[in-house]
Amino acid sequence: MFFFDNYYTFSELAKLFYSSVVTKLFYRGAFLVRRPIYVRGKPRIVFGKGFTTGYSCRLEVFGDKGDKTKKLIIGENCKIGDNVHIAVADRIVIGDNCLMASKIFISDLSHGEYSETSEDSVPWSIPNERKLFAEPIEIGDNVWIGENVCILKGVHIGNGVIIGANSVVTKDVPNNSIVVGIPGKVIKIFDSMFASWKAV
Repeated sequence: MFFFDNYYTFSELAKLFYSSVVTKLFYRGAFLVRRPIYVRGKPRIVFGKGFTTGYSCRLEVFGDKGDKTKKLIIGENCKIGDNVHIAVADRIVIGDNCLMASKIFISDLSHGEYSETSEDSVPWSIPNERKLFAEPIEIGDNVWIGENVCILKGVHIGNGVIIGANSVVTKDVPNNSIVVGIPGKVIKIFDSMFASWKAV
């Protein structure tokens, strides 16, 4: 059996059993949603078959009272690790077969706008009272996101992308590439003709 093959302790098996029962009751279609999980705006979330979470994930989808617009859309067979925090004001779409490590932050919004032309977000204003600015995020299929990654508003990540641990993604990422660093930069792209990764 899978659980025993992976050498889970008895206490972990008990927690998995409890989470499995709760998943079947409240997250139909998901494979396993581990407890605890913190969800805000559940009517605005849709996920595909096989969705799996780690412990202490936080999914926040903001909207007005009665708003049931699907704003967080997660594809099939997506697996996210422990302490993943996803915050949505506009829209975040995550493709099929995505794998996320732990302690990842994905947010399509920011408290304030910090460009040369912005007048809203001056240093002496209270950060929590600054206007929210949001731009949608799209993450393609077969994307692997490493530990401690941060993905910020307005980013489009292509299919087959690998994002290295501790990266901060602030710009679009092309298909079949590897991104690392702060800010994230493409360091390799997969060459389909030669079936190998090539340095940029």
